[in-house]
Amino acid sequence: MTTEYTTTLYEWAGGAGALTELCEEFYRLVGDDELLAPMFAGMNPEHPRYVAQWLGEVFGGPARYTAERGGYAHMLSMHLGKAITEPQRRRWVNLMQDAADSVGLPGDPEFRAAFVGYLEWGTRLARENSQPGADPVREAPVPRWGWGVAPPYLP
Repeated sequence: MTTEYTTTLYEWAGGAGALTELCEEFYRLVGDDELLAPMFAGMNPEHPRYVAQWLGEVFGGPARYTAERGGYAHMLSMHLGKAITEPQRRRWVNLMQDAADSVGLPGDPEFRAAFVGYLEWGTRLARENSQPGADPVREAPVPRWGWGVAPPYLP
């Protein structure tokens, strides 16, 4: 028996507005962080919006990142040669979770498991792709992240 869920992670999170608020809060936290602030010094002021578009597309929302930024190939290009360390990766994940709590993203275990699952997967891939000499696949679709094993709880 196959069960299909019509609510995407994007919708469950609250859509574009919620993800934009998440990314704005996240980059505010990054700006105050001694480990990550140097990595993002001089970033484009639109960067939080771009990351929100990426997350929106990944979580089942509109393909705005692909349409406006160039999809996976562009995201990959933003990480090449950055030599992201494991402490930086972990801090990124932790601050994103802190931002999710701060802006009130849904806290139910099903959503947060899927959300953190993507953060772990995506940041580990970004770290690997950012290393000197890495030769990642250059063209791929934007990943589409779903609920995984645990469906959303609907009372």
